[in-house]
Amino acid sequence: MNLEDHVGDIVRKGRMASGAAASAAAQAGGLTEAELGELEESGKAGKTVRWQALGQAIGLNGFKLESIAHGWVPAPPDLSRWREFRQLTTTANDITVHCYLLWDEGSREAALFDTGWDPAPVFKLIEENGLKLQHFFITHTHEDHIAGMAVVREKFPKAHLHTSAKSAPPQHRNRANDFTHVGSLRITNRDTPGHAEDGVTYIIGGWPDDAPHVAIVGDAIFSASMGRGNQSWDLARQKVREQILTLPDEALLCPGHGPLTTVAEEKAHNPFF
Repeated sequence: MNLEDHVGDIVRKGRMASGAAASAAAQAGGLTEAELGELEESGKAGKTVRWQALGQAIGLNGFKLESIAHGWVPAPPDLSRWREFRQLTTTANDITVHCYLLWDEGSREAALFDTGWDPAPVFKLIEENGLKLQHFFITHTHEDHIAGMAVVREKFPKAHLHTSAKSAPPQHRNRANDFTHVGSLRITNRDTPGHAEDGVTYIIGGWPDDAPHVAIVGDAIFSASMGRGNQSWDLARQKVREQILTLPDEALLCPGHGPLTTVAEEKAHNPFF
């Protein structure tokens, strides 16, 4: 799977986060402003880029930028380690988004994380595996992540909703010390605002055979990039460092867009961190 953001997207986000002028970034990278614009638009440059200097000018790690420009992508994880865990992907309006479904092998209790554009694949998987959807977790309330929310709640009215949206009734709002069991699996939450005010990451542990923790991160972090700092770039980066990259290196990170990755991969390769 391709990265959600090509190297030009990452450079543009770095400029936005740092407030660096296009002229200064272009000069640092050994580019004209037109060449920088082409890089940001296409992810390709027609000449050699001074990646380290460009990274320094826009607050990113230049060595990691150069690695991405040369084609780095995370190694695909072996999802068989998490036997009852699935990523489901839907596309609309030129946006591809993931949601996630997990369940307990014995009890068949299940939990859904976001809906994507269309929950039909989720319903099919639930039916095929004889699952009982008990919990419905929302990472943030941007349209592409909750487009199917009304349909899910209509079909499974008893599934308990979990969200950090301030507009939600109190019984559905996440609290710092909450934990939820789905069979033997244990789900906790960590606030990760910055991209969205109600952004939250869900951490799942207790997997069979001691498989590593799984983190459903929404748009807080992508492989080699991060979600746009709609609320605050500084807050978004701070929360990723404190709440996500402090997980064990082998923890599986499951973003709303782009490939699955791990804490170790992002520490080593994400230019924002």
